[in-house]
Amino acid sequence: MAGRSVRAEQVRATRELIRTTAERLFAERGIYAVSNRRISEAAGQGNTAVVGYHFGTKADLVRAIARHHTERLEHVVIRQLAATGDSAELRDWVACLVRPTARYLAELGSPTWFARFCAQVMADPALHEILVAETLSAPVWRQILDGLHRCLPELPAEVRAERTTMTRQVIIQMCAERERALALGTATPRPSWSAAATGMVDAIVGVWTAPVTDGS
Repeated sequence: MAGRSVRAEQVRATRELIRTTAERLFAERGIYAVSNRRISEAAGQGNTAVVGYHFGTKADLVRAIARHHTERLEHVVIRQLAATGDSAELRDWVACLVRPTARYLAELGSPTWFARFCAQVMADPALHEILVAETLSAPVWRQILDGLHRCLPELPAEVRAERTTMTRQVIIQMCAERERALALGTATPRPSWSAAATGMVDAIVGVWTAPVTDGS
């Protein structure tokens, strides 16, 4: 029994090491610029097949990284959603989309790689649906979008879809830019993740309240 317990802990530790190493390399170099061999070497694993053994395909590894964070992020979102209640203010619902991610990244400490990892995945046509699916699979995100949409009932469905995509891009790209700057020790426009979230909320409220021009 004790031997099996030790073995299980070794497997868990190896999987965690591979996952965190892959996340860092993917964030810094891009998804397909990083081979399983490179991940194995960076994780100090002599067996170059260890990544495939523990995670399967590259898509499976990307999904595991995304799921690790989105499950934890969901708890932060739930707290923000509870504080928002049944607000009729657009800004409150936008804050629900923005502030949990900023708070989560702040809690991870520095350096972090999750925001840059997300940016790399979202730029890849073969993998971005994995991240979208992992995020939107949590009912709390749908609750937030429903609350946001209730604040702007006059917006056509296609405009809502378009601005939802814009919102996602602003959050991912701005978080990735700040995360990169912090990792490099360069200046950032805002002094903290909380302040950065305020700036994003301001911008995204502007996106949602912008006029709708007939594009025909």
